[in-house]
Amino acid sequence: MRHRPAPVPPASQITPREVYLERRRLIQGLAGLALLGGGAPAAIAAALTYRPNARFSTTEPKNSFEDITTYNNFYEFGTGKSDPAERSGKFRPTPWSVTVSGEAEVTGRFDLEDILKPHPLEERIYRLRCVEAWSMIIPWVGFPLCDLLKRFRPTSRARYVAFTTVHRPDEMPGQRYPVLDWPYVEGLRIDEAMHPLTILAVGLYGQVLPNQNGAPLRLVVPWKYGFKSIKSIVEIRFTEREPPTSWNRSAPQEYGFYANVNPDVDHPRWSQAKERRIGAGVFAPRVPTLPFNGYAAQVAGLYRGMDLRKLY
Repeated sequence: MRHRPAPVPPASQITPREVYLERRRLIQGLAGLALLGGGAPAAIAAALTYRPNARFSTTEPKNSFEDITTYNNFYEFGTGKSDPAERSGKFRPTPWSVTVSGEAEVTGRFDLEDILKPHPLEERIYRLRCVEAWSMIIPWVGFPLCDLLKRFRPTSRARYVAFTTVHRPDEMPGQRYPVLDWPYVEGLRIDEAMHPLTILAVGLYGQVLPNQNGAPLRLVVPWKYGFKSIKSIVEIRFTEREPPTSWNRSAPQEYGFYANVNPDVDHPRWSQAKERRIGAGVFAPRVPTLPFNGYAAQVAGLYRGMDLRKLY
């Protein structure tokens, strides 16, 4: 299957190099202060040291750090796009642990440091596609999810992997309102979770992952709509049956379990055929949305024989 690359965004979308470098120096200084003061686990400091992974990275121009960290969907902090950046300052991503349960030989509660230690971090530049017909190009720092899941030795009964977000209404003001049934939950089929494109991210732009982007640990599945990329993960559970997911449970007529990007299937309230790159400006032309968000060559085989209009 051949796909034409999306048009290159205008120069106005791209952060000038000198501005980016100055911002990078500022953020590195702030990150260093946080680390010295115990504001982040020692393992997360490794997010500042990583190797680029060109094999899985797009060559499209990246969005700016400002775009990526100020225009977010993270309903735990509010439904507005700017709410996560404005309202996540009280959230504390350390200390952190993840509970592993279900159909696996190794289960229990693991500190974040224990989860990260064996896994060298790498930068992958991925598209993020949201159902509101917008997209970003984000340089994530993380490691393949499959490397972690193999450590827990899932049994032959493990057909799915379920994830749960932390529930802290005192720190996450959006959870004080019944917008969704909290805590947020998501799931993947086990072959999706084990695919080498699927990663757990702990940073972006070479920095520790900001609160508004899902600190300290979030899923990134680049061929799916963004709501599958669950943030601030505290539980991983191996299951035999398809697990519930927050948006499918809230609006099953709009959000299916798979959430694969299919431009031929419209959301009930808007078209998915075209998308707008965040940062390009409100008058920038929309570009065609690519099947599987441009990753069809790598992942289409996972869904061979499935009706992707019905199983959306």
